[in-house]
Parts: sequence; structure tokens; C-alpha cells
Amino acid sequence: MDRSRTGPVVERPFLAGDPRPPTPWPEAGRRLAEAGAYWLATVRADGRPHVVPVFAVWLDGALYFVANAASRKARNLARDPHCVVTVERHPHHLVVEGTAAVVRDEAVLRRVAAAFGSGGWLVEIRDGAFEAEGAPTAGSSPYDVYEVVPTAAFGFGADDTVVPTRWRFSPSSAISGG
Repeated sequence: MDRSRTGPVVERPFLAGDPRPPTPWPEAGRRLAEAGAYWLATVRADGRPHVVPVFAVWLDGALYFVANAASRKARNLARDPHCVVTVERHPHHLVVEGTAAVVRDEAVLRRVAAAFGSGGWLVEIRDGAFEAEGAPTAGSSPYDVYEVVPTAAFGFGADDTVVPTRWRFSPSSAISGG
């Protein structure tokens, strides 16, 4: 489901006196779509953090990744769907807070499979999950597909071309950009 609507609320939490405009969300969304490595942070039942790289795609304003239902990240998300995804795509460092849910909708699964396929990872959809090889951090196949819908995002710069910016999302805000 493409959540494009009016755009997230833009805030600048770090440089109150900076006269530069905040980094536009479409630029940050483009960087999310182009990121090569995504890191997912979840919380274990005892409160300890769990951070792992995930093979993911940014599509229709959400991040999609895969995990075997028995994996640590899947068990953490089943108990608490709140998570954080981070990426570095020079000159942006992006942090996306959100909620993850397993996707079962066939049309969404087909779009996500096509997005992964355009990057060279070919999957087959079977019984609402992906069957494939080559996702070592996801456990063994079959893979549930997770959708992370942003609630907030933070952008930081590796240089002065990126203004530190915070974006707040609501169910009716645009989270597209890739």
C-alpha cells in the first residue's frame, strides 16, 4: 500500500539557530531506497537490545525485510513490534523508528518480491512467505516478510550539506520517497 499523502511533519531538533532549511523528506526517502545496508534493532524479552543487518528494500514508504519465524528478530518482533532501522548513505545517516508487522497480502508480497528481484535476489511466494536461498541473517527459508512503517525518522549529515532533521509521521502522512 503506497502511503503517499501530504508528507511527514518536519522538525529540526539539533540546530535551533541554523538558518538552513531542514533536509527535505524526499531526499531522505531517496537515500533510504538507495541504501545498501540496513541495520535492524529490536528488544529482547529481558530488555536487552538486539541489532542485526537485514537484507531489505524501501518501497511505497515502508521498509521490507525477511526473517525466519524462529529467528531472534522475529521472536522479538512477535512480542514487541517496535523497532529501529538505521542506514548510512553518504552524506546521510538515517534512523527510522517504526512498527513491524508480518505481511500476508499477496499483492504486497508480489511488489516486494519484484523489488528484491530487481536487486538480484529472486524469491518464490509460497503460502504467504518467501522461499529462497541467500539471506544468511534471516535464518533458513521460508521467510516471513516484515513491513516497518515509520513513526519518526532522524537524519544526520556526514558533512555540512545535510541539516540534522527530524520527521514525524502520522497514519495520514506521506512516507514515500523511494
